[in-house]
Amino acid sequence: MTETNMGPLAGIKVIELGTLIAGPFCARMLAEFGAEVIKIESPDGGDQLRQWRKMYEGTSLWWYVQARNKKSVTVNLRAPEGQEIVRQLVRDADIVVENFRPGALEKWNIGWQQLSEINPGLIMVRLSGYGQDGPYRDRPGFGVVAEAMSGMRYVTGYPEQPPVRMGISIGDGIAALHGVIGAMMALHHRTANGGKGQIVDVALYESVFNMMESFIPEFDVLGFKRERAGNALPGITPSNTYATRDGKYVIIGANNDAIFKRMMHCAGRPDLADDPALATNNGRVPRTQELDQAIETWTRRHDMADVLKALEAAEIPSGRVYDPEDIVNDMHYKARKMIEQWKLPDGRPMRIPAVTPKLTETPGGTRWLGPRLGEHTGDVLSELGYGAAQQQRLRESGVI
Repeated sequence: MTETNMGPLAGIKVIELGTLIAGPFCARMLAEFGAEVIKIESPDGGDQLRQWRKMYEGTSLWWYVQARNKKSVTVNLRAPEGQEIVRQLVRDADIVVENFRPGALEKWNIGWQQLSEINPGLIMVRLSGYGQDGPYRDRPGFGVVAEAMSGMRYVTGYPEQPPVRMGISIGDGIAALHGVIGAMMALHHRTANGGKGQIVDVALYESVFNMMESFIPEFDVLGFKRERAGNALPGITPSNTYATRDGKYVIIGANNDAIFKRMMHCAGRPDLADDPALATNNGRVPRTQELDQAIETWTRRHDMADVLKALEAAEIPSGRVYDPEDIVNDMHYKARKMIEQWKLPDGRPMRIPAVTPKLTETPGGTRWLGPRLGEHTGDVLSELGYGAAQQQRLRESGVI
């Protein structure tokens, strides 16, 4: 992102009151596409994500990406003078993103009612475990619980084992994306339709539930419960993960009728390719185990490179399972400029994911990495009219 192209959200002001993952990820995407995002952090250590997972020189490497393009302003939200700072910031803001437990902002006198009276055009994205109403409203909610409540955990893993986690905070990420979508729709309504501000109520469990395909209709109409199926794609055959001779794993999706025939010829099984009973998916599903065994018998006789070469020549959708080293060295990632090179505060180079989706005319981008705690407090408060002496007094009293 260059100074001449600040992204499609240039001129949009966002106040982030969130911590950890869902709220900050939502605000991060707005910042990546040009919005001015002012992240409010506690003076006492800031967002806990600063200390999560792998650290470098006292700061989480995750933080540098999750908080890129944001301004860090330290404010004690429990202090009346801190609450007044938020109210001042909201006067000309477009969006507030928050992911506290429902009722927390109201308790601090900066809830929807208070802030919308100050700014009737305000859009407030509220991310919580269970939403802003309902019997579970006041429960603490994390993404892992939302994944379980939505049904996602029920179908993840192998049938003979307990449900498993996906390996990333998928529930928080999905909720964050719903928050961005909701914010953009509300912003369009306000701008294009002359509407007023509104609440975007994002429940983590509902966001994940939204991804659950035919989970409910199949149960309701047929009494069918989709179960854990490991790496297979139940009811769609063949589509699975197969081992190669050199101990690696290849994903193969050969479930299209024409592709299936090419796959069987590639695997040296013309008898299966020409079997009329296997011509359609309905005929293949009852013989899933037989077909998977035929494919893996072939993949186990060859190294990954040769398997992929043969599958590519046969135009069969496939790919190896990438680790981080594979990603940073992959020619397609490089051609698409999906890995950016930046420097940590001490000058050490660091590669990070680039911004997505890609817009041809107003692309997003990284302007700076996640800031130091309170790095922008002085500048932002000065813009609000707080003088040096007043800021010093607020620092001494623990407000900022």
